[in-house]
Amino acid sequence: MAQVHLKNVSKSYGALEVVHGINLDIDHNEFVVLVGPSGCGKSTTLRMIAGLESITGGDVLIGENIVNDLPPRDRNISMVFQNYALYPHMTVGENLGFSLKIAGKSQDQIDAAVAEAAAILSLTEYLERKPGALSGGQRQRVAMGRAIVRHPDVFLFDEPLSNLDAKLRAQMRVEIKKLHQKIQTTIVYVTHDQVEAMTLADRIVIMRDGHIEQQGTPLEVFEAPANTFVATFIGSPPMNLLDGIVQQDGTLQLGGGVTLNVPRQYAAKTRPGQKVVLGFRADNLMPRGHSLPMEGESAEIEMTVVLSEPLGTETLLFGALAGQEVQAKMLNPRPVSNGERMMFNLDLTRVHLFDGESQKSLR
Repeated sequence: MAQVHLKNVSKSYGALEVVHGINLDIDHNEFVVLVGPSGCGKSTTLRMIAGLESITGGDVLIGENIVNDLPPRDRNISMVFQNYALYPHMTVGENLGFSLKIAGKSQDQIDAAVAEAAAILSLTEYLERKPGALSGGQRQRVAMGRAIVRHPDVFLFDEPLSNLDAKLRAQMRVEIKKLHQKIQTTIVYVTHDQVEAMTLADRIVIMRDGHIEQQGTPLEVFEAPANTFVATFIGSPPMNLLDGIVQQDGTLQLGGGVTLNVPRQYAAKTRPGQKVVLGFRADNLMPRGHSLPMEGESAEIEMTVVLSEPLGTETLLFGALAGQEVQAKMLNPRPVSNGERMMFNLDLTRVHLFDGESQKSLR
């Protein structure tokens, strides 16, 4: 069993603290993705788990053992980097088996482990090739295979797909998900790409400025963001956010004279005069005749479209509402002219309200 526990783990470089006493429990066989913008501390956290960075405070446990002072080779982890780190003069087979050779394993043991890893990752036909003769996706599979042969307790991935083009990234996401299903072990994965996080993770840990902002399943953080940062970071396109003030009559006054009813689910959680932020996704603002059925409370809004992005079965529409740019989604799309006025329906049962001061959800 390979749980990973971070207990009040912090990291400082001199007076600069980059990870602020975080706590995180990762279960055996769980696929946890650390996600956040550049500089949020996610890669530093991963490197502290690996032993590539010393910790300033707290404890890192793998299983039941505190590993703060153990070198990486004694932690029984394997790490996959974004730059593959393959030996160019060795064949694929030699790359896969190199760590076992260094560990003093017999040739029969090495051959068996290499064959197993190659079969899992569909690399058998490439074992005699050198990395220079492989595509980017194939090289990344070799890097993963080199980690697999050691049968580690924990796999660590540090932005492994960032060097690949969009099509290869999509293919490799599938490969990594399949790999997790086959090898049944713990994976901690770092990325700045929220699409990777949403599609791969059992649980997402969203970081900002060395703190954990929220953690939960992909659906939980998408449907119930803890604050405006998570709301705009998770989801594509990002959530629309509009500033507003709750009125005495139970309405919400937005900019530009736009007024909506305070959604019923938030009526008891707001007070007159309170500054709030209204959040809604493009899927919740759709033009009349091109939307999903809205069974609950909704609002009609007239808006001028300033730009459209056809995406095949749907079109993203950009417009201005309450003095701010918002995005809407059109299903079964038709051509839309820039400057065209259209009527939209906003699903008030799906919107979010955040406190205007703390930026935290009022849910």
